[in-house]
Parts: sequence; C-alpha cells; structure tokens
Amino acid sequence: MYSIQAIQQILQAKSPNLQLYEAQIEHLLLDSRQIIFAERSLFFAIKGTHNDGHQFLSAAYQAGVRSFVVTKVPELSQFPDANFLLVENVVQALQQLAAHHRQQFPLQVIGITGSNGKTTVKEWLFQLLYPHYSIIRSPRSFNSQIGVPLSVWGIQVQHEIGIFEAGISRKGEMGNLANIIHPQIGIFTMLGEAHNEGFASKAEKLQEKLLLFAEVDLLVYRRDEATIHRAIKALGRKTLAWSLGQHPDADLYVFKTETFLNHTHLEGRYQGHEQRIALPFTDLASIENAIHCWAVLLHLGLKSEEIAERMAQLEPVAMRMELLDGRNNCLIINDTYNADLSSLRLGLQWMRQHEHGRNRSLVLSEILQSGSSDEKLYRKVAQLIQEHQISRVIGIGPATAVFASLLPPEINQMHFDTTEALLEALPQLSFQSEVILIKGARQYHLETIAQALSRQVHQARLEVNLSALAHNLRAYQRCLKPGVKTMVMIKATAYGAGSREVARLLEYLRVDYCCVAYADEGTELRQAGISAPIMVLNPEAGAFEQMRLHRLEPVVYSLEQLNNLSQEALPHGVHLSIDSGMHRLGFDLHEMDGLLDYLRTHPELSVKSVYTHLAASEDPAHDAFTHEQARRFNQAYARITAVLGYHPLQHALNSNGITRFPQYQQDMVRLGIGLYGIDVSNSLPEPLQVVLSFKATISQIKTVAAGETIGYGRRAQAHSLMRTGTISVGYADGLRRAAGNGAFSVGVRGKRASILGSVCMDMSMIDLTHIPEAQTGDTVEIFGHDPSVQELAKILATIPYEVFTGISQRVKRVYLQE
Repeated sequence: MYSIQAIQQILQAKSPNLQLYEAQIEHLLLDSRQIIFAERSLFFAIKGTHNDGHQFLSAAYQAGVRSFVVTKVPELSQFPDANFLLVENVVQALQQLAAHHRQQFPLQVIGITGSNGKTTVKEWLFQLLYPHYSIIRSPRSFNSQIGVPLSVWGIQVQHEIGIFEAGISRKGEMGNLANIIHPQIGIFTMLGEAHNEGFASKAEKLQEKLLLFAEVDLLVYRRDEATIHRAIKALGRKTLAWSLGQHPDADLYVFKTETFLNHTHLEGRYQGHEQRIALPFTDLASIENAIHCWAVLLHLGLKSEEIAERMAQLEPVAMRMELLDGRNNCLIINDTYNADLSSLRLGLQWMRQHEHGRNRSLVLSEILQSGSSDEKLYRKVAQLIQEHQISRVIGIGPATAVFASLLPPEINQMHFDTTEALLEALPQLSFQSEVILIKGARQYHLETIAQALSRQVHQARLEVNLSALAHNLRAYQRCLKPGVKTMVMIKATAYGAGSREVARLLEYLRVDYCCVAYADEGTELRQAGISAPIMVLNPEAGAFEQMRLHRLEPVVYSLEQLNNLSQEALPHGVHLSIDSGMHRLGFDLHEMDGLLDYLRTHPELSVKSVYTHLAASEDPAHDAFTHEQARRFNQAYARITAVLGYHPLQHALNSNGITRFPQYQQDMVRLGIGLYGIDVSNSLPEPLQVVLSFKATISQIKTVAAGETIGYGRRAQAHSLMRTGTISVGYADGLRRAAGNGAFSVGVRGKRASILGSVCMDMSMIDLTHIPEAQTGDTVEIFGHDPSVQELAKILATIPYEVFTGISQRVKRVYLQE
C-alpha cells in the first residue's frame, strides 16, 4: 500500500491540488465499471483508440474514487477532495509505478515470452512448484503493456517466486515490460507467426522478444532452431538449452521419446545424469511446453524422483471461463482451473457483467499456497464477496469454514469439506434465477459441480469465444478515423452466436449502436437489459407500437412506410435507407423528391441516420461500382440534410469496406461478419481471431470388418479392417448432408477424420482408423481453428454466413472468456 504522496514522487507527477488529500492506494483501476474498493483505488485515465479514460472521471468519482492519474486536469470544482496526478503519458506512468513496486521485493522472478505456449508454461510451472514456494503469477493471459503492470502490482512480501508472461505486438514494447518484470530466469518458448504484421521481419521480432532477457541470470530455450540459438548465444547470458534428439551437446538432451495411447515417456541427460519423466499428453506442443518446465525444475534443484512424480500429474490448462445455461433460469460461470485472489477478482467482475437482475452465488474452494495466513487471505476474500454483493457463498475445503466469522449473517453461507459432499447435497439445495460463479483449485475438480448445475442438452455445442470477439472489434476500430462510431450486427441471433450474450459484451465494450433484423429481436435485447440504441432493419407494419414501447428505431425504406408512420408515435426516431445500387431495400433515387416532400411536411419526424448498403465492397473487380454507389449516396444525403436542417449520422460501410474504403467511413460503420472472425476482403492489417467453434463428441467407436457398409444407403464401405466413430452431430444440428461421403473431414486429437457415408439427422460416422488414440468421449471439431468454417463453407458451396446461421438452436451455446 502506498500513500498518494509517495506515488506522486515515484511518478514525478505534477498536481493541480495545492495539497494532496490523504489517501492510501492498494488497487490500480482502469475501468470505471469495475470499481470495488473505491477509496483505496488509483484510477488511470488511459486514452485508447475509441475510448478516453478522461471521459469517465465523473463516473469513477461518483462511485467513490478520489485519486486519479491524468494527462489533462478537469474542472476541480466538480471534484472536491479529489487528488489528480498530472503526467505526460498515463500508460507509461502505470508501468513506472509497477516497475518501482517490483524493485521493492527480492523474490525470484521467471519471465516467459514467445509466440505460443506462454500461458501453458506459466500455469504448469505453478502446478509443479506451488508445494515448495509461495508464488504469484500473471492472471490468465495478462501479458500486454497494461496487463503486465497490473500483474506485477500484486507482488507482496510473502511471495518467493513470481511467474510473469510478456507478449508484444510491435517494435518498442518489450523494453517496457522487461523493466517491469526484471526476471532472473527467462524462458523463450518459440518463435511463430503471431503478430508478424507489427514487425519488419521475423528477425526483428526475435530481437525485440529477446529484450526481456537482457539481464537474466539464466535463459531456458530449445536448442534445435539454429536462428534462435545464434541470437540467444549473442546475448552473452548463461543458458540452459534443451534438445529433442538433435543436439547431444544441449544442457538437457532428450534422447528418447515414446508416445503411447494417452501419455508420453521421455528420457534425457542433464549434467551427466539420466532423467526420466512421463507426461499425460501426446501432442508435440504439450511435450515442448513440458520440457521447458522440466528444465526449470532441474535448474532449481528439485529431485529427479519428485520431478517425475509431479510431471506425470500435470493437468490441462483451461485458460477460459465458460458461461453455461443452468437449470431454473440460472447462469453458470465455470472457472475451475485455478483459485487465487487475482483470478477470483476477475471472475467476480465477469459475474457482474452477466447477472442482469439475478442473485449472485459463489461456489469457492480453498485457495491453496497463497503464502498468506488463512485469516488474512480469507479476510480479503470476504471483502471481495461483500463488495460484489454476493448473496450466497458455498465453501469447499476445511479452510473455508472461516467465512462463518468473516461474513455478515445476511449472506447465506454453506460449508462442505469435500466436493463429493457438495455433489451429494446438491439435490436439496435450491438454485433459482441466480448467476453462479464456480471457482476452485484444480485439486477440487469443481467442474463436476458445473456439470451438475448446468442444463443438460444435446452433446453438440457451439463455443463462442467472447475474448476473440472483443479482439476483432478492436481490430476494426483501430482502422477507424477519430470520432467514427460503430454499429454492430446482432441480427439472426448474432450470426448464430446468441444475441443476448453477444450484445451484452458489445454494450460493455461501448459500441454506439446495435442492429437487428426484426422488432422481436430488438425486444429480446431490451428484455435482456441492453440499453444501447437499437436499429431495426425490417420493421413489420404491425410492430410500430412494440418498437415505441421498447425504444427501437426502425429503418424506413419506402414512401408507403412513411405514410403509415403518420398513424404512429415514434419518439425515438427513424433511419432512412437509400438504395444506391444494391436494389434490395431503400428509397430509389427517383423517389427522392417524394421523400424530401414528406420530410418538409413532417418536421416532427426525427431522423437518426441515413445509410446505404454497398453491394460488393470486398471485391476489387467492382470497385468502380462501389465508388459510384458512394457518389449517389453522398448526393442523396446532401439533399436530405438540406431539407432537415441538421446532419443525421451518415453510414455506408460494412465489415469489408472499413479498410478497403476508409474515405467513406463517414460518421459510423456497420460491423457484421468481421466481428465473428471472417475477413472476406483480406484487407485488415492484423489477423482476426476465431470466435465460433462447432464441436461434438465421439459417442461410440466400432471396428468394422472389410466388406461391411456404413450408414444409410450403404454409401460407405470398409475396404479393409476399419475403426469408425459415431459423433453427436447431424444435419438437424447444422452439419449439412453435402459434407458426407468423404467430402469433409473433422478434427480429432489434432488430426483429420473424414465423414463416412451419409450425414444422419442427429449423428454422423467418421473414419478413425489412422487415429488409434481416439477414445469415446473425445471432442470433435466440426469447424473452428482446424478445420475452419471457410473450408466447410467451400465444401457446401456456400458462405460462412450461412454456415453460422444454420447451426440449430438445439445446439448448446457455451460462452468463453479468456
């Protein structure tokens, strides 16, 4: 905890206050929507591409925050008893404060960077080391210019080891992070293709990443890639290099790798002694990540027998929170891969984002190896519980019994010594209209509680990665000119993703407008608590009263509609659609005189925006036509504003047009398919992330003799002994029949398995002959990362839009937050 005067000195900040008011700072705050401990928080007013933290000073002040770091000082009379620290760059000030904090502690710090595997290596090191050390680590993937200082700020006197990951996207960033983390041990995982667009070359990216290790005492890396080996040797630091059978001179030489059905045996040599471990994984990426950890443990001096025992118990890293539909109108947040104060705080924040009138319940296991005494630790947990207004707490593990004395009696409390005891008691517990955060250390296997409370539906599922969707929104917003607003398409249940949860996230990210196809879709969003303006593209003639009641703004595209409006009260305004050449909906140019006459005689009509739709913004072959559409639209807009006497929002661009035609960004753009990870024009300067992943499970595995046939119509035949799998997805779920008969292959354990014979209504059969490790219950990826939705769409002779919106509503939507 620092006094505000001490922080002023650390930052060398100016202050407009004649004298700073007394304040003790414990929490760093970047978002006015996530204020918990207001009096002990310091708000950093960070200016981003489309949001400026200075706009939210009043909101933070009203919530109780009294200390701020700013680049421009507001009118002080509106902020009595507030402290303002004036700096040149708020992000740099945040980093400077974190770097100072890091230097106050003598703990040993491990810094991790690389293109892939950072979070897995970090979490596995924690699993392997926590019985020996008090550890602090980055929460989730907090590895950015802002995430790293927030992670390091959590260091306390009891911590013996810190494990922090550092990620960069452009030149000039790693030096900042190195100064904050200041590691003694470095781990370089690999050099891949991620963020190539931010660097002139792969060599430049490598040199930038290696800046993290400029002062390490030891650097762990894989010896086998010559370019990386030469660059690391040039650093002149002490290294621990490992090799998978290529370089016997490596410090840790892994000379034998045997992969079995679901585990891998490794044998290696370190300092003249042979070492053996077994891993519960078979894929190469997991093996490489585990060897990085193995090397660190050997360096730290752990005994070979203990290392082998712990490596065999490594568990997969579930780096994402899941949002699941529960029984009795409950929402389940499954966040069961770890439990510490930082991740608990994040989980509680996400709960507040999704509760929308529901009561809040918390299922929490013991927090293991925090380094704090139980009383001190759980007193902080109790503060978080009360600040987040949790109505029910269910503790699991002996230490959680302390809540009885720390929480007020109005909070419903229950305690169970084991997960099994809670599972047995669940039928007697009443959960109704609650959002339930399930948070636990891996040892407690609380995923069984999440499964028991979630609504049991069809085994096929559509995973919606909300973090990827947020990334894609920011990727497009970074291409916008200052002041350009963003409208997002939520029609067709958000392209199949689920309109309520997608809209809640996008409103939280402060988009300017939502857009739906029909009034019923807009009404559903209002009932889900969405307050952002909503445009309705196809307002039915009888829905105007519904739109008025729910503050929906209809699109008007004909004189007939306008005449109908005279009978309706629409105080929330309308949007005028101009047909500039798409010839779908909109006022034709020859109708402009009639439109203008109506606007002259009905000045009470509020026009919110005027827009058009480009027919082929993604296709360079039609650029001349696109420019002609823009010319026609601009001409029509000028005539409309001359009559109105004011300038409604003007917008023409969809996802594909944002980067290809920046000169037509105007007042607002409309984001649709690009939000969901599809860049048809391939014109974005950074890659989009996969948002939707369609998955099923293997229900049964069969051995089919040569000559036997498979499926309806006997369209597939085994020409030799064949191993087949029946998967829980069919054409009623959205996997169309055209994908059958070997036309398409799905993903199983990192390999592709072709669909055998006809796709059935509720299931399909796949060829597992070449994947002997596949087992009943394994996940099957229909589309997502591999294979992609574009690949499936091509096989089906359609487009990703149709594939996304064709996923049946009986398929469970699972929302993920990284």
